[in-house]
Amino acid sequence: METENPVNYKYMGRSFNDLSINDDSTAFSDCNSDRSGEFPSASSQNRRLLLACANSENSDELIRQLVSDLDSCSIDEQKQAALELRLLAKNKPENRIKIAKAGAIRPLISLISSSDPYLQENGVTAILNLSLCDENKELIASSGAIKPLVRALRTGTSTAKENAACALLRLSQVEENKVAIGRSGAIPLLVNLLENGGFRGKKDASTALYSLCTVKENKIRAVEAGIMRPLVELMADFGSNMVDKSAFVMSVLVPVPEAKTALVEEGGIPVLVEIIEVGSQRQKEIAVAILLQICEDSVLFRTMVAREGAIPPLVALSQSGTNRAKQKV
Repeated sequence: METENPVNYKYMGRSFNDLSINDDSTAFSDCNSDRSGEFPSASSQNRRLLLACANSENSDELIRQLVSDLDSCSIDEQKQAALELRLLAKNKPENRIKIAKAGAIRPLISLISSSDPYLQENGVTAILNLSLCDENKELIASSGAIKPLVRALRTGTSTAKENAACALLRLSQVEENKVAIGRSGAIPLLVNLLENGGFRGKKDASTALYSLCTVKENKIRAVEAGIMRPLVELMADFGSNMVDKSAFVMSVLVPVPEAKTALVEEGGIPVLVEIIEVGSQRQKEIAVAILLQICEDSVLFRTMVAREGAIPPLVALSQSGTNRAKQKV
């Protein structure tokens, strides 16, 4: 597996240390947990009882019973068990460990392949919540979760797709899983979610792609799947609240030649120049870093950047920007 490390760029005789944008904590801070619905309102009393029991000495026994119910012949019992395990794992790290140790992971993975959309959705979401615990990530992947999660990304409800994207993100935080996820067919589906999903789906897809595309072969898969078009469109739409996320994803893609070419073909240069003119300080820094990588080895691309009017805003940024921005310019 080839994971790309920060490198030093040289351009017109100047050296720029690590042009990767590392301040991504704000841009990618919200793909953390289950954000789907709770119990239906008619079951609010059941939810209160469940959470009260989870805080008692009987929580271990409750978890064992729920795990047993996952293998029930009754779909209704399976649904209820998956739902309650999802909620138990949602906010309590200690419950995530208990549920995994009780043997819930394999039956929950089986539910992800269910033809019942509600059962699939709760299976996906329970796995997502369990994957928030670092101790569970390798066990979830080794238990065969990746392919069913990719299937849910293709066929699930909108919530199942969003939570599957988040679960794949969490599993991708184990470096060894990135290639497996990419080879499972996840990249084109994430690109599709980025292009056609709702606001949350776009955010979750961009976050997962940002993590997965630190591996070179996944960068190429993303470009081949047509990622540059939605990235450019989202970067051009300042009302989308996706400019930062899209730019961060683009910044990890452009080191490969295929991405540079695709970005130019999709009209990315004028969009990047506009960001340097009117974007936030961080957006300007990302745009400059991307443009520098585009121009590094191509006289043609440097000419195109100049013709788009990039020189005046770059000069302005060199005079008024942050020290980091000035270094890049």
